[in-house]
Amino acid sequence: MQKAELRKKYKALRSDLSAEAIDHLSMAIANKLLKLPIWDASFYHIFLTIEEQKEVHTDYILNILSGKDKHIVLSKSDFETTLMTHYLLTDNTVIKKNAYNIPEPVDGIEITNNKIEVVFVPLLAFDKAGHRIGYGKGFYDKFLNECKPETIKIGLSFFEAENAIDDVFESDVKLDYCVTPERVYGF
Repeated sequence: MQKAELRKKYKALRSDLSAEAIDHLSMAIANKLLKLPIWDASFYHIFLTIEEQKEVHTDYILNILSGKDKHIVLSKSDFETTLMTHYLLTDNTVIKKNAYNIPEPVDGIEITNNKIEVVFVPLLAFDKAGHRIGYGKGFYDKFLNECKPETIKIGLSFFEAENAIDDVFESDVKLDYCVTPERVYGF
């Protein structure tokens, strides 16, 4: 299927999920993450849930990271440049929703891309080759292209993999893993 068709399909599937289902599925994803060989790193980049888009609740993952004393990195998006600036999450970090309802840090201690070792990546759909579909603005592809080659990229999805995404671009960055409530895909 083409990206546009898949975006439409998975937005509809997510819109059908109840708050209880999202919570249950998000916890299952967090539990599956514990089995991955990723916990020796120090700097973990994570997205904060856009409730209105019915995204995976990352609160469970944030709790795991905090419990393991990891450095948690959050992003702030610039919609004019489609670039993200990354900030360390601290006790003093102020989170505010932007015009697109994305919870973001207002400011803070900036972290460069080369420090980030693990990235939890939001997505709408993914395929069995590790390609992902986001919302189509290219924020994460630009960001992931600027990370070190060894940075571990982990997609989080409520749904299982599609066989293939037909219109993958050269600039699209593949995932290393994608975690669903049912299984872990390695690519």
